[in-house]
Amino acid sequence: MPKLHVLLALVVAAAAAAWAAAQPAMAADYIWVEGESPAQAAVTRHPWWYEKYKTAELSGGAAIGHFDEGKPGLLTYRFESPAAGEYHFWVRANPTGTKLSYRLNNAGPWVAVDTGNAIGQTNVAEDGALDIRFIGWLNAGQIPLRKGVNMIQFRMHSGNNNHGILDCFVLSAAEFMPNGLAKPGEAGTTIPGSESSWAFTPAPDKFAAESRLDLRSLNEAHAGEHGFIRVDDNGDFVRGDGQPIRFWAMHSDVFRRGPEAIAEQARFLAKRGVNIVRWHGNVPAGEGSKLTDVNQKAIDELWQYVAGMKKEGIYMTLSPFYPHATGVRKSWSIDSPQDNMTCLVFFDPRVQEAYKAWLRAILVPANPYTGIPLKDEPAVAIIQVQNEDSMFFWTVDAIKGGERELLKKTFGDWAQRKYGSLAQTMQAWGNDRREGDDLAAGKLDLAPLWDLTMGPIAQFGWPTGGRAKRLADQTQFYAETMRNWHGEVVRFLREEIGAQQVVNAGNWKTADTLVLNDLERYSYTSTEVMGVNRYTGGGAHLGQYTGWAIVNGDRFEDESVLLRPDAFPVALKQVAGKAMIIPESMWVPPTGVQAEGPFLISAYQGLNGVDALYWFSHSEPQWRQPSSANGFLPSIGKWVSGTPMILGQFPAVALMHRMGYVQRGQPAVHEHRSLADLWERRVPIISEEGGFDPNRDAGQYPPASRIKEDVNRLAVLVGPVLVSYDSDPAQSEMAPVAQYIDADATTVRSNTGELSWNYGDGWCTLNAPKAQGATGYLAKAGPIALDDLRIECATEYATLLAVAMDDKPLAQSGQVLIQAATTARPTKWQTKPVTWEDNQGNRHEGFEIVDYGQAPWRIVNTDARLSLRNATVSKAIVLD
Repeated sequence: MPKLHVLLALVVAAAAAAWAAAQPAMAADYIWVEGESPAQAAVTRHPWWYEKYKTAELSGGAAIGHFDEGKPGLLTYRFESPAAGEYHFWVRANPTGTKLSYRLNNAGPWVAVDTGNAIGQTNVAEDGALDIRFIGWLNAGQIPLRKGVNMIQFRMHSGNNNHGILDCFVLSAAEFMPNGLAKPGEAGTTIPGSESSWAFTPAPDKFAAESRLDLRSLNEAHAGEHGFIRVDDNGDFVRGDGQPIRFWAMHSDVFRRGPEAIAEQARFLAKRGVNIVRWHGNVPAGEGSKLTDVNQKAIDELWQYVAGMKKEGIYMTLSPFYPHATGVRKSWSIDSPQDNMTCLVFFDPRVQEAYKAWLRAILVPANPYTGIPLKDEPAVAIIQVQNEDSMFFWTVDAIKGGERELLKKTFGDWAQRKYGSLAQTMQAWGNDRREGDDLAAGKLDLAPLWDLTMGPIAQFGWPTGGRAKRLADQTQFYAETMRNWHGEVVRFLREEIGAQQVVNAGNWKTADTLVLNDLERYSYTSTEVMGVNRYTGGGAHLGQYTGWAIVNGDRFEDESVLLRPDAFPVALKQVAGKAMIIPESMWVPPTGVQAEGPFLISAYQGLNGVDALYWFSHSEPQWRQPSSANGFLPSIGKWVSGTPMILGQFPAVALMHRMGYVQRGQPAVHEHRSLADLWERRVPIISEEGGFDPNRDAGQYPPASRIKEDVNRLAVLVGPVLVSYDSDPAQSEMAPVAQYIDADATTVRSNTGELSWNYGDGWCTLNAPKAQGATGYLAKAGPIALDDLRIECATEYATLLAVAMDDKPLAQSGQVLIQAATTARPTKWQTKPVTWEDNQGNRHEGFEIVDYGQAPWRIVNTDARLSLRNATVSKAIVLD
């Protein structure tokens, strides 16, 4: 058979995601005007605030600024256009808290420039101070120029002393994407010490009809076209007509940018295979409101978001309440010193009624952008009860004041229902008392969560007698309180509102994965969808702003998940018969080993049946270039997924997942757990992470289980790992997983025969009839021979994937997508090796960030050779 040889070092050098090529060279059909050289200027040049710049970061080495409380700044520029026509207009100016408007040829009204979507933000303060001296490229749209002399005026009129800076502006007859100080058609700078890379500067996608790669047709004509999403008996999503549907998901924040940005991102994501996004809003009103009041602006943003995504066949997941981010307003008269709403919705009737009022405000009124109330909107697929809250996490101990007393009373009421009275409760507990008990008031104190974890057990052994019974009852109380509330939300949605969407109870972790995780999941089972937010990202990241930003001086580890499969997000124990989603996930920067992520998620979602993983988070209409995390701090963002190594790989991996190219495995483990074993926190036969000490007391396994061993957690890479609750532990089953795990060779094979993971050397291969490829340290792996694809990769770390685009085996396919990914870093990114110890005395080896860099991304070249066994394909086309 003939072979097609694809020289990736040559033909895919511009396709680190087989998607966006370097910007095509342009002729000199553009106009570049320096800001510091206006024809006229009426500005106040503040003697220190707006004149002390890093000149090397500015076009022409200078800029012009204005800072004056009394009047706006006004700049006038005259320039000559070689031809009449529509020109793309970009302004390099200060985006931080500014208002900037322009007027062309002294005609018409002033037009506002959008300063909220700056590209390549750079701190230009001479001393590096954290103030508002930033510069970024602002897209001002298209404007009509006449041939010959034209005039543009700029007006600086922010609320903060009318401040502004203008570095330069450019008008181009052809589309282009700004790239630092490079003029249209010029190449960007290189990563120091790594010149074998290319600048990721794609032109804006205009969604041309002749595009060779557009996955929009995988989506329905509009989301919900076939009715409401359901969960079938196997725990898989189906459309309203009963047909299976697979979701490729993104968490997006574009709803804050208005309908035009929403529409653009919706088309951009649909083209790349996305068919569900998540809205993570927070609707309680601000200070001075009543507890039942809502933030109508947030709801209006949601309504716009649903309408815009629906048109492109993209479903919506609603996340309406984030307790950790909801401050307790003084006007709500909640008696609690804590500064947020953590856990209150589970037991406080006032908060529960307010929560229902919030849902009514979201779901019942007609969406003005579609005419359909969200309760009747099949484009809304999933409603999440809340985000990242649990009585099995440490924050439960933060409940104080009147709310603590209410929780104690709720526990007392629960105990009286179980035992008949508090006197009988104390008898059942062997008179085990706590200092905070107040039996006369019907209140029972709660032990700190630490007492329910393995921590004290490791020190003192398993509790016995009345103490053990009291702790078991507190555990049961927490689990039932959460489960009952989740069930009440479902009842309320169905019976009082009439909403038909499936419901996800929660998505959080626990204080102890080993003994509390099953309790958390059990509390979700009054809904159809289980969830857990699970991130990964190479190891530790230490610095002042590590929760949200990357700055110089940060230290981080950068170990591939391929070398530590316990950190793999979809390595989950799933509840049998329930759908499983990961509402937030990411290979979190500053890791440089992101290229493995989309490949592994798509492949192992197929194997294990995890129903959706939402990449967190994407805010831009199209690509995200490196830029400040918040517009003020000299930094780059951390929670970003609209990047070449993540979003850039969507086409092939989304296609592979949604078409079902990877075979579902047979269950590797199906554990059955009784409720009594959950309350007593007996050790499961398999957990998702954090295995127990080998010297543990085997008697703490469920006594009725036939399996008396700690099942290897690598079983999740063999096939699905399932659990059933309120079930007979004697029914637990374990397939012969040992035959698929080779500890000597450090490999795990799937029981489908399609996947092989080498966790010792760090690579994984996929060998399915319609999709084949590999990810990880492929140079070390040497030649990889799959059924129809041979890979020889000289690049140290890469992902190479071939998928059929016509649903045929690769050997017979008439259209094959070859996708390659390596490593993306900001331009000028620089690190140095470093070793440090953390607060626990643990030694870490990693890197210190010397320079976090700037836009654009630079991507390491792919140096590889692919041989495809195929009798049909005879040519290769490089995608732009």
